[in-house]
Amino acid sequence: MSATTQPSDAPEPQSKEQRLKQFLRSKADDGEMYFKSKFIADEVDLSAKEIGALMVKLKDSATDLEIEKWSYTSATTWRVSPA
Repeated sequence: MSATTQPSDAPEPQSKEQRLKQFLRSKADDGEMYFKSKFIADEVDLSAKEIGALMVKLKDSATDLEIEKWSYTSATTWRVSPA
């Protein structure tokens, strides 16, 4: 007797990058936003370190968002706005 897998109706989990990008898009819809990774970590279920690494990737790949390092005071502040 062999085990067969049936397709699940549950949506596939989003990658960390997709989750962060979706969060940023929703927040930037109202205009530009400024944030430090440690202050949004709980909202996107990522660590501040993961967010920082993903922001560098998204800066180049997210064509619908403008992402820039804004300042550094005890942690990087990011500026995000719609492109």
